[in-house]
Amino acid sequence: MNKENTLAELIEVLNKKIENNDVNDSVHKIKLMTARDVIKDIIRG
Repeated sequence: MNKENTLAELIEVLNKKIENNDVNDSVHKIKLMTARDVIKDIIRG
């Protein structure tokens, strides 16, 4: 990730990490899911 990435790309990265279980533990997975959901809510406005 870098500052040139869009929010849509960030959501994709988060989705891939969640789907591939590329997380440290269950708490980390929940944090990623929460971040993804918050970003989606912000985009919807």
